[in-house]
Parts: sequence; structure tokens; C-alpha cells
Amino acid sequence: MARIAGIDLPKQKRIEIALTYIYGIGLSRSKYILKKIQINPNRQVINLNDDDITSIRNILDTEYVIEGDLRRLQSINIKRLMEINSYKGKRHRIGLPLRGQRTRTNARTRRGIKKTMAGKKKAPKK
Repeated sequence: MARIAGIDLPKQKRIEIALTYIYGIGLSRSKYILKKIQINPNRQVINLNDDDITSIRNILDTEYVIEGDLRRLQSINIKRLMEINSYKGKRHRIGLPLRGQRTRTNARTRRGIKKTMAGKKKAPKK
């Protein structure tokens, strides 16, 4: 089993896809890494030898910020925006979208599902 950056890569997947399970590595970065160390992207994780895994691990450790460090860096940046009272920081604080999306009808992911109106009178029974 290949364990890179604290993540167990799925055995039956292609290495190109399996690397995307690591936070901070997408498909394009995965392809670039594999091209750099000359590993066939179609090989499955189970077919990799220890040298391949070690070379992937070395590249990730030296060149990229991934997993916990990246999450920490993002949270520090968000906290900084909130502290300096920037527009984006204010939007983060109140839980609204920050990049100009409309909020009147959409933005359900950031705002949450609306509750029904409280105290609404029911129609009288006849």
C-alpha cells in the first residue's frame, strides 16, 4: 500500500488519479509530477515499486505545499482578511459568497437552507 503525505492511495486506481486524493494536488499537477519523474500515468498504484513511491514523495516534500500545511496556510489567510476588515473578510465572517455571486436566490451552500416563515397563519377549516 502506497502512503504518501499521510494519505493511503487507493490500490486499484491509476497513479495519475490516485495522486489527486492528496489535498493540494489536482489532475494537472499530478500529470506534471509523473512526467517529471517519468512514470507511466496509466500504471496502477499496486504496480509501483518503492523507488517510484520514494521519488514521488521527494518531489511532493520539496516542491509543493500539501495537506495540513496548505490547510493551515489557507486558514491563516482567511483570518488575516477578517482581521484587516477587508470586503472579503467581512463576507467570510457573515458566511456569504465573496466573489460577486448573487445572493437573492442562490448561494444555498454558503447561506444554508432557509426555514419556513414562523408564525404564518394557517387557512381556517370549513
